[in-house]
Amino acid sequence: MASASRAFGSLVHKATLLHLGFSSSFSSLKNPATTQTIGLLERNLARIPSSEVGRAERARRICTSRPVCMGRRSCKIAGRKDAQNLKKMKRNSKIGKEIVSAIKKGGPNPTSNTVLAAVLEKARELEVPKEIVERNIKKASEKGQDTFTEKFYEVYGFGGVGMVVEVLTDKITRSVAAVRGVVKDCGAKLADPGSILFKFRRAQVVNIKAADADKDQLLLVALDAGAEDVIEPTVYDDDSEEDGPERYYKIVTSAENYSVILSKLRDEGIEFEPDNGFELLPLNPLEVDDEAMELNKELMSKLLELDDVDAVYSDQK
Repeated sequence: MASASRAFGSLVHKATLLHLGFSSSFSSLKNPATTQTIGLLERNLARIPSSEVGRAERARRICTSRPVCMGRRSCKIAGRKDAQNLKKMKRNSKIGKEIVSAIKKGGPNPTSNTVLAAVLEKARELEVPKEIVERNIKKASEKGQDTFTEKFYEVYGFGGVGMVVEVLTDKITRSVAAVRGVVKDCGAKLADPGSILFKFRRAQVVNIKAADADKDQLLLVALDAGAEDVIEPTVYDDDSEEDGPERYYKIVTSAENYSVILSKLRDEGIEFEPDNGFELLPLNPLEVDDEAMELNKELMSKLLELDDVDAVYSDQK
């Protein structure tokens, strides 16, 4: 009932703006050329030595995308530490599921099971706790343990926002029932397959803390390594110094070029986050009002609480 009331209030607010003649100005405010890229590279080439610029331009020309964020400052501050812990927990859980799947398909010996060997190496790189690895190796041999299947559920959020829920589950009926229940309770709606997913692109992303990197140096590395895109971190007018560690650059690359990017970053002494995975990036991020933003934030938080859910992607700006 509370969600419905908030959503109705948002509609009344927009209708009032329209009646008062603010339609065009309101539209331009909420949709500041969402498909336009930012020429961050071009704006910064003037400060880079000409020899370096020439080398970078010959390698590849790249523009950075507008940053995508989950909310304004009030949304960022709330539960920052909890969000970091949840991200790590979800990552470790997904690795555990991948271990079970690899063993179910190819056996428990990493020498003969190359898929399992790759997953165990990834677990080592991501510093997944040993007990989690051992527990899932044991779980794979338990009687009645099914293999895990990857599924994507699509959701209509609030304010025109679309969401994609990434699931790795050993019981599809359980996962779809759980996702459907959360979506219904929050007042949103499940979408038909393909209704939302086309608004995203799947890419491998390297996350780099803004505090650990020089922007000009990072752009040169991205150019030389053949990166597809660079997404710069969001900065708000009322940000404080404590917000700095939470800002990240995202270097977007293909799976084939991922190792090249990492090698270049290591050569330049630039530290990066060991996410080692794919992300769904929105093609045209949407900006919504505060009401829709809070409703979407609540929906995503509740979806992430589900055990089968590994990630939730949104095209909300």
